[in-house]
Amino acid sequence: MTRLDTLSARGRDFLGSTHAIMAGAMTWVSERNLVSAISNAGGFGVIACGAMPPHILDAEIAATKALTDRPFGVNLITLHPAMADLIAICGKHDVSHVVLAGGLPSGAAIEAIKATGAKLMCFAPTAALAKKLVRSGVDAIVIEGSEAGGHIGPVSTSVLAQEILPVIRDVPVFVAGGIGRGAAIAAYLEMGASGVQLGTRFAAATESVAHANFKRAFVRASARDALASVQLDPRLPVIPVRALKNAGSEAFAAKQREIANLVDAGTIGLAEGQLQIEHYWAGALRRAVVDGDIESGSLMAGQSVGMVTSVMQVAEIIDELVGEAEAALSNRAA
Repeated sequence: MTRLDTLSARGRDFLGSTHAIMAGAMTWVSERNLVSAISNAGGFGVIACGAMPPHILDAEIAATKALTDRPFGVNLITLHPAMADLIAICGKHDVSHVVLAGGLPSGAAIEAIKATGAKLMCFAPTAALAKKLVRSGVDAIVIEGSEAGGHIGPVSTSVLAQEILPVIRDVPVFVAGGIGRGAAIAAYLEMGASGVQLGTRFAAATESVAHANFKRAFVRASARDALASVQLDPRLPVIPVRALKNAGSEAFAAKQREIANLVDAGTIGLAEGQLQIEHYWAGALRRAVVDGDIESGSLMAGQSVGMVTSVMQVAEIIDELVGEAEAALSNRAA
């Protein structure tokens, strides 16, 4: 057994995978093809449910199971109006792991997921919240730093790891955000992580259904191109989104000003304004990923995008990451 195997044993046992490398759930990207490819290559794929209605998730899980006999998870958004039905769908298919994102889950949701027999993973932005989730029965924690792509929190991965890894020992903890090389995986495992989660590198994989234009934009980009959106009006709090800078980024600023003016005029309320902002991101992401519109669409990417230098097969990405992690650990031991 290698040093890497020893350090990642808890994460590998928890996931049921060869490597303790999870894939981040990316809307429009993390579907049957990419998820099954990651699991088949020894990693752990995760379906992004996003705003899917229950019947679509039902079909997606069934299609993924037809492509792999390895474990994979399903990511559910806590605010989804059909949460109970989505959990039931996961239970129907004996989904082994459910990942909850988008806010603090309700006690009812936690109980319902645990009742299906699935292992429950949740995101924790602070040590205090991580402890609360563990007390609530969550089986594993994911900590994701601001270097990640898509909706992000305010704290970097390295700071979260230093804050949370020493105090959360009862359950496995997976580290995410800005990870693009195996040496970083090795470092976080040595700090006490059970495994890691990557999104950006897999988004540009051969098996990703993302448009070729989307992948080419990732290959061309550097870390400094992946910028977090700015909130313009304190009355319209929006979770920052990290994406590659383009005309769509500028359009989002204009959209915020437009909605603020509508609120000022009394045309719409604050809640409706926030909803329109979220709908903007959903539509812009689809334009980029599905339609290949890399000018006005949203190119959600983490700062690790600078380490995407070519479109590679999933198995090649995982083999490279594992090889780099093993080499880093061997060098330090030497």
